[in-house]
Amino acid sequence: MKLLRLKNTSDTYFKEAWRLYEDAFPIEERRFIEDQSLVLENEMYHFEVLIEKKQFMGFILWWDLDTCRYIDHFATATKHRNKGLGKLVLNIFIDKEDKPIILEVELPTCKLNERRIKFYEKVGFKLNLHSYKMPPLRKDQSALQLLLMTYPSSISKKDTDLFAQKYHPIIFKNNL
Repeated sequence: MKLLRLKNTSDTYFKEAWRLYEDAFPIEERRFIEDQSLVLENEMYHFEVLIEKKQFMGFILWWDLDTCRYIDHFATATKHRNKGLGKLVLNIFIDKEDKPIILEVELPTCKLNERRIKFYEKVGFKLNLHSYKMPPLRKDQSALQLLLMTYPSSISKKDTDLFAQKYHPIIFKNNL
């Protein structure tokens, strides 16, 4: 399996990855394709597709920030779920470098959200219960209440606020 970085919406595998992106995430957690095109131009942003034997397996979309790596979106193709692929990819990602990792999860208000949190915890991520809001990705919506998960250790409320203050203007530049 290899991770292939895409830099343009016309790259091979982008359409397949975009279909999964639209299927795997609720509308309030997705960018418009026009905004995604702009984000792809940022050198800190990595749109990486998982490929094995020329077959699309999923993606990991992440930011290489100065103090951490932020996983923006992560999904495996439906037919490849529950086979250990997600855990494998995250372990490879973790082992790439020593920078801490941050990602967002929905509140544990239903079984699916609880299952997703448990999945990340099994890989070693810590759930941080501090109040956190993701800025809106679309003009017609408000900020979204989420939680941060971090690897390898938990972070304080102060660090949660610093993450938002320092990195939201970069990550959500086209949406703020």
